Amino acid sequence: MITIRTQRFRPACRQTESKGETRRLGPAAVGPARAAGGEVQVLTETHAVPAGETDAAPAARHPRNGRFTAMLVSGALTLVLALLALALPVPYVVEAPGPTFNTLGQDEGKPVIQVQGHDTYDSQGALDLVTVYVTGGPNSNVSVFGAFQAWLNKRDSVIPVELLYPPGTSPQQVESQNVAAMTGSQENATAAALTTLGISYDSALSVAALPDGSASAGKLEPNDVLRTINGEPVTDITVIQKALAASNGDAVDVGFQRAGKDQTEQITPQRGSDGRYLLGIQLAASYTFPFNVSIALTNVVGPSAGMMFALGLIDRLTPGDLTGGKHFAGTGTIDPQGNVGAIGGIAQKMIGAREGGASVFLAPAANCNDVVGHIPDGLQVVKVETLDQAQSAVRQIGSGADGSTLPTCTAG
Repeated sequence: MITIRTQRFRPACRQTESKGETRRLGPAAVGPARAAGGEVQVLTETHAVPAGETDAAPAARHPRNGRFTAMLVSGALTLVLALLALALPVPYVVEAPGPTFNTLGQDEGKPVIQVQGHDTYDSQGALDLVTVYVTGGPNSNVSVFGAFQAWLNKRDSVIPVELLYPPGTSPQQVESQNVAAMTGSQENATAAALTTLGISYDSALSVAALPDGSASAGKLEPNDVLRTINGEPVTDITVIQKALAASNGDAVDVGFQRAGKDQTEQITPQRGSDGRYLLGIQLAASYTFPFNVSIALTNVVGPSAGMMFALGLIDRLTPGDLTGGKHFAGTGTIDPQGNVGAIGGIAQKMIGAREGGASVFLAPAANCNDVVGHIPDGLQVVKVETLDQAQSAVRQIGSGADGSTLPTCTAG
């Protein structure tokens, strides 16, 4: 009797990692294998040889199975298609925390807020405006992988593109709108700051555009400067709103200046979807300030820095240090009357503020629902509706007084 011991073999596999991807290689060749402890085991197949005969030749090799080759090619194609699918663009925008800029400091070696023709004062603290990195939309694409990665990252937000950009919006339109919003924000911030400080300036409202079906079509034109409404001087938009509300839909007399000549037209307002009466015009404000104010900031656009620009200008124009040397940050649009409006990306802006060193964050009251549940550790949030409230909060905390009693955001 001859006892035969056989050894079955399974194709061996190994994995390598390359740039975060796991790649499975093909079967390893049968041969010497190293056992634990460093010894080499020679794995062999034995076969029976009849008594009196010698093993003249090794057993014939079996040809490689074609099914394995087909599986390997199929797997490779599947991997390639999967990678291509992950690179496809999707209709989403990703918002991530961006850098902060101290409105009392400098950007690229120049003061962020520059004043000529009026005394200015230095501050030891910080009044940071906050920003958001935006990927996607008309200017760039977000891939399937990028959107999924951002969705898993609690620091980022993934938003359907149509919520931020109307269909068909071009990169040029986005850039133009952002630059215009930034310019308007700076002018409104200057007007709001001077109003708060009791410094007089001249302002005018002009017609920027007339939408289709406007109540003012054929009577007002772009660049017409509004002077009066029902005999009342137009000093700001609230004068127009009050006159239209009092008219109850009746025609109003609108005085304006066109190409240097004063004219008057009777215009019957239209009722808007919210019930208010409207002239159906888009307005642009222009100001003449008693001294020059310029704001220099590179690669930052949009209207959301208005409140912080206004606070920074107030601090620069008044003796003493409004911040008391403390580090504040905040966000919010501003109008010439000092009203603070809602903005986007506030969760990312709070993260950026805390990482930038701020301990107090001024948030628009209108954004409170987005604030709750997203406040980073170590950051106190104070909700504000007006520039006066924001200034009062900074002064209170900056003076060393207890700021825990200041209003904050709550759910609902």
